[in-house]
Amino acid sequence: MRPNDLTQTAPVAIFFLVLPYGISSGFVAVTLPFLLVQHGFSVAATASITALGLSANLWRFLWAPLTDLTLSLHKWYLIGTVLCALTLLLICGIPLKVASSFWLTVIVFISQIAATLVVSPVGGFMASTVRSDRKGLAGGWYQAGNVGGMGFGGGAGIWLSTHYSYQIAIVLLALIMLICMPTLYVVVPVVAAQSQKLSSRFWSMLADLKTLSRSTISLYSIVVITTPVGIGAAAYIWSSVGGDWHAGPDLVAFVNGLLGASVTVLGCIFGGWVADRCGRWWSFFGAGSVMALVSSIMALSVFTPFTYTAGILFYAFSFGWASAAFSAVALLAIGSDLGSTKYALVSSISNLAPVYMTALDGLTYDRSGIRAMLLTESILGGIFVVISLLVLAWINSRKTADLPGKREIRSLIKDV
Repeated sequence: MRPNDLTQTAPVAIFFLVLPYGISSGFVAVTLPFLLVQHGFSVAATASITALGLSANLWRFLWAPLTDLTLSLHKWYLIGTVLCALTLLLICGIPLKVASSFWLTVIVFISQIAATLVVSPVGGFMASTVRSDRKGLAGGWYQAGNVGGMGFGGGAGIWLSTHYSYQIAIVLLALIMLICMPTLYVVVPVVAAQSQKLSSRFWSMLADLKTLSRSTISLYSIVVITTPVGIGAAAYIWSSVGGDWHAGPDLVAFVNGLLGASVTVLGCIFGGWVADRCGRWWSFFGAGSVMALVSSIMALSVFTPFTYTAGILFYAFSFGWASAAFSAVALLAIGSDLGSTKYALVSSISNLAPVYMTALDGLTYDRSGIRAMLLTESILGGIFVVISLLVLAWINSRKTADLPGKREIRSLIKDV
């Protein structure tokens, strides 16, 4: 079947489309720090290079409108993927020496900008070409590709670098990125309105964003994803606190690496399925509640390597579930028009919660220990689930006429 004959995009295609983005992020966040420390870089210098590169995700909403206003999403995806692979290949020509820090930082940052040009069109594909009753599953495959790509890009990058060379690792990862491009063949084309001038399209985009800001359910969704519900902040520090459970280095690496990533991917797919079958809000608040429960059980259980492993795997599953539910909620909030721009905007806003929750977890751990950290995260998550549901009930009682997805909200409130 030719692309022009397609009417809908299969959710599983989203997985392959987002893989290059995940692989690029995984290399920068996992493989590169490992390599830099091995080549004499300090941890602080390594963290600075990685953080600056990944910060491109915070600003992608600034250039995401280009994908909606010009060319087509197919062309932008091809441009982004090729640039993503090429900029990664440039690292092969830079000596991993402290003296090369400046150019290494520049290339890493540019590579992550290119990676955002991969993922921005994917947001548009999900919003505009996936059937409405399958967008939850699309969100699940999106997060699975993101998490799976990061795990593969980081893990495979380290293995190839230690067994062969980092140049070979980069070349192979870049080739895998390019192999994902033929997936576009089974994706419905989305083209900017060529009949309008660029200036007219720009003002239409601003009008659409203004409408988004006035939609009750859109504003509610954006506020909810900035709360501690389903954030999974502890996932960022599990490897640092393994000693509290008497877990050895090999166990910590395995549970937080390949095994944890695999379970998270399963959680993503499950969360997308629940969103389509039971409703986006059921999936989102269900994942947040399960994560809070897992955190509290870990805090109150006996600290052994077994409980560390089991706790992290259940937490990883709920994190994947919550990530997929987040994508489903975001797609509900943005509608089907200008999907690249609005999904990038919502994703950028959602990055606020992991920042403050990770900082809070670290501060609580230093002051009061691991049990207090886990209970704090659990209690905050539970409180905001209840608050969010009460606000949702209030929105439903107002019977606002312009609520997209209102039937789903009513169903949720009725069942609750």
